[in-house]
Amino acid sequence: MVVAGLAVEAGYQINALTIDYNQRHRREIDAARVIASHIGAVRHIVLPLDLRQFGGSALTDEIEVPKSGVSDEIPVTYVPARNLVFLSLTLAWAEALGARNVFIGVNALDYSGYPDCRPEFIEGFANLAELATKAGVEGERFTIHAPLQYLGKADIAREAYRLGLDAGMSWSCYDPQPNGLACGTCDSCRLRRNGFEQAGLNDPTHYFR
Repeated sequence: MVVAGLAVEAGYQINALTIDYNQRHRREIDAARVIASHIGAVRHIVLPLDLRQFGGSALTDEIEVPKSGVSDEIPVTYVPARNLVFLSLTLAWAEALGARNVFIGVNALDYSGYPDCRPEFIEGFANLAELATKAGVEGERFTIHAPLQYLGKADIAREAYRLGLDAGMSWSCYDPQPNGLACGTCDSCRLRRNGFEQAGLNDPTHYFR
């Protein structure tokens, strides 16, 4: 949401891509629709891609979502190569559109240690985009924008506030409860809640716990 807001502020028109990978936290797809409409996306595609066929993650398999706190190890909520898959699909659509600027909301400070959120990954993918596309071979460079990469969650919350975005539109929880509330204890909920607290801003999220 904040990345889209920053892109709009910079003068870009938005074509928004959401991947419905049959994840446990499908509530985020509803949030993406609301956000895409709010920011005035030219088009919003919700693309089905059933990664439950692969499994290997608490978000795509029958594995319990950890609730004990953020650890130093890569947690089981890591979805194998997810951002690589997502960026590859985004790159394909960008080339088809004639767009050369791709935005992604990865964050390498307050996060769960996922390898596909690191600056090295973003830089590597940008290089790969030049090799993998007709546009790249013909000398048209793609720019991969990751404006949140070096911001903490508190900084991101402040940016949402500065941009006039209702943070209540966004969704972070890995394990939504049957009553529609965020669980409050998964890594993503803890990081989100701490970010708002550190920023001195109201957290509009309704937590189960």
